Amino acid sequence: MNGVAAGIAGKVGGWFAKAPEQAVAAEQAALRSDRFRLEREADWKRLEGIVRRMESGRMRRLPDEDLLALPTLYRTVASSLAIARETSLDAALVAYLEALTQRAWFLVYGPRASLWSWFRRFLGGEWSAAVRGLGIDLLLALLLMVAGVAVGWFLVSANTEWYYSLVPGGFADERVPGASREALRATLFGNQSQNGMSVFAAALFSNNAQVSILCFALGFAFGLPTILLLIHNTALLGAMLWLYQGQGLLLDFVGWLSIHGTTELFAILLAGASGLHIGRSMAFPGDLSVVDAAAAAGRRAAVVMTGVVLMLVVAAVLEGFARQLVDATPSRLIVGGFMLVLWTGYFFAFGRGVRA
Repeated sequence: MNGVAAGIAGKVGGWFAKAPEQAVAAEQAALRSDRFRLEREADWKRLEGIVRRMESGRMRRLPDEDLLALPTLYRTVASSLAIARETSLDAALVAYLEALTQRAWFLVYGPRASLWSWFRRFLGGEWSAAVRGLGIDLLLALLLMVAGVAVGWFLVSANTEWYYSLVPGGFADERVPGASREALRATLFGNQSQNGMSVFAAALFSNNAQVSILCFALGFAFGLPTILLLIHNTALLGAMLWLYQGQGLLLDFVGWLSIHGTTELFAILLAGASGLHIGRSMAFPGDLSVVDAAAAAGRRAAVVMTGVVLMLVVAAVLEGFARQLVDATPSRLIVGGFMLVLWTGYFFAFGRGVRA
């Protein structure tokens, strides 16, 4: 019993002996935290005041010296946060510094423009400059599309069985070799309220949208799939041009297609040129590495493709409304021609002072 009592007494004595040591350690940690705060708190408070005023939209009232000091103060607070985490200082202090650092980061490194200002800058010259930056790839894509139309036309004229290989079944319906002039003409006029034409136009739009995306995405395979896609897709157009030309309806078909087709085909042209631009940059990187050349071309092509999406939306609106409302070939040609002139003028005459 005496031994047990002595053991218990020893343990209790040890606890009481350690208690002052733990109290001293806690007091020292508090002193370190207080000293750390006092040495740096002025910078934290200044940064917090600047961040609060900028977040509330009162940036114009900030003195120039505060704006110039913002990056330095941010780095100071980030350094303080790293030290506080490393030395396991007060958890509340660490949380405060984390929140302040995050808020300041968005002001120093985050986006400085609103969506509307970006959109104005994009349409104000960035998009057209990026398109012009594609250079010879635009001409190459155009030549490939013209070649595709010619290939489709001559293949079908030599053997009508090629028509069924080139034109998907969803596009064919009554538009097949041997169809009468009346049947083909009925697909072009007086059918604003018919669901069949809406389905056909929707299928055509979906096909062109897929081709545009693939032409760009497959450009990283040195542009070879892009070349094949441009030729194959426009061969379909060549086959249909041959079909309507056989019944003397070529101009009427061109007018029907031009309302939304000039925008859609222009979008395919830009997408194909973007894919070729990336592929050519990888095949002939010049002084850059293949990765760096592809990255530089990809950034420019990405800007172009952002606009291609916009063009496809415009084409969908034209297809859904203008094509339904305009039912005469001259009027259709005027609408399609106007859109072609609009896009051409925007890309090659507007924003010449902006660099890609």
